[in-house]
Amino acid sequence: MSAKLAVTPDNILQLGFAFWGSKTLLSAVELGVFSELATQPLTAEQLRERLQLHRRSARDFFDALVALGMLQRDGDLYRNTPETDHFLVRGKLSYIGGILEMSNERLYPFWGSLTEGLKTGLPQNEVKTGGTGLFEALYGDPERLRLFLAGMTGLSMGASLAIAQKFPWEKYQTVVDVGGAQGGLLVQLALAHPHLQGTNFDLDVVGPIFEEYVAANRLSERLKFQPGDFFNQPLPTADVITMGHILHDWDLEQKRMLLDKAYSALPEGGALIVFEALIDDERRQNAFGLIMSLNMLIETPGGFDYTGKDCSAWMRDAGFRETRVEHLIGPDSMVVGIK
Repeated sequence: MSAKLAVTPDNILQLGFAFWGSKTLLSAVELGVFSELATQPLTAEQLRERLQLHRRSARDFFDALVALGMLQRDGDLYRNTPETDHFLVRGKLSYIGGILEMSNERLYPFWGSLTEGLKTGLPQNEVKTGGTGLFEALYGDPERLRLFLAGMTGLSMGASLAIAQKFPWEKYQTVVDVGGAQGGLLVQLALAHPHLQGTNFDLDVVGPIFEEYVAANRLSERLKFQPGDFFNQPLPTADVITMGHILHDWDLEQKRMLLDKAYSALPEGGALIVFEALIDDERRQNAFGLIMSLNMLIETPGGFDYTGKDCSAWMRDAGFRETRVEHLIGPDSMVVGIK
């Protein structure tokens, strides 16, 4: 008669081997599996031939994607799931594969040096071997930048929709998104609130990508691009300033500097919205936010993620008279500061 184990190693082993499933998905994105299945379901042999894969493991690869919930199989035919068809088919406005392609190309090998980063406190990306850093690598390659910015739009879509719904936009007329990338947030705000006028303040190279995305959404009359460098120039003035996935890239001094600039650019009663994967105040639950902070160790000289309580304190130090933290969706929350 056997007794049931009080504890098992299941969770440990699943987490320890989690990179297997992650790399399976990343390779599928790289190979274009989901794009091939966008128009019609295919058999394993048809899909293998189109992707030019070796016969040895192709079927195991496709069925692993089924077991991981990334593909469906009906008899001998493979098809996308609703999620992968929406988010992982190249050419769709909803495609988030760009950021996964970047993860596959850059983050996957760099994260192999996490232990070294934890011991040294130094970035483990191209900088370690004398190359350029994250932003230089991305912004120096127009096609890679386009994929990355489109991926960021998809990654932040849920948060953008939530901000459009949860913030009292009827009280404000203008908004500036600092480092607004392709324009994902501004487009959702403009679609939901026809009275809003918006500006994306970002590096000059982003301009054409933003303008193309805005034009595709028929919002060129209300959403404009203003080139600039938020480290070396004042921020444009507006009733509301937003910073999404910006502050965590920088060290504490730089974070405070950006918050000070936002305060200076706002009118009395104006609002600053900071949003990203905020770590919960007890630092126990939002694993994504905490692991994102480890990613900042890998990628940046001084960046780190933070709690809503941290950000509220920095905002108050900058002069904001009122702050609040509000959950958006998944791991994302926003901190709102009122001047």
